[in-house]
Amino acid sequence: MRELLSQADVSVTERDFFAEPFTENGLRTLLGGSPARDAFASRSPTVKKLGLDLDALSDDELLKLMVEEPRLIRRPIVVIDGQLIPGASEKSLVGLL
Repeated sequence: MRELLSQADVSVTERDFFAEPFTENGLRTLLGGSPARDAFASRSPTVKKLGLDLDALSDDELLKLMVEEPRLIRRPIVVIDGQLIPGASEKSLVGLL
């Protein structure tokens, strides 16, 4: 993980999910009580490659899949004041910063 500081005096922590994979507990902590489904990359080509039936999978199963295959985590994940924003875009962040 790298600590960065932007010009707006906002503390940012950057993490490469592939170089530093999540543990199940680490991902649960990051999600902060939000369902794993909220951060699951349901449109990832990996879903099709693995033949996943997302409607049949529980939240715990989705979380375990994300730990095993980081491509299934919506990126980037941003947390601002405890609010989880998976798949954050510049547009979605403008009003929050």
